Amino acid sequence: MLPGKPVQAPGPQPAVSAVIAEVARVSSQQLLAGGKEVLIEHHGSLYRLRETALGKLILTK
Repeated sequence: MLPGKPVQAPGPQPAVSAVIAEVARVSSQQLLAGGKEVLIEHHGSLYRLRETALGKLILTK
């Protein structure tokens, strides 16, 4: 820091909505296709995504 020079704050950060806009969004209804559970294959492993009676989602391996 030089004497007599004001310190500048870093520039504004991107808005959260701008960051979120870059991520794909899929509704749970699309994933579950009208059912209560769906199997998801990821890197050779099988996962189960299911909707509980209270409407929560649980992902298990």
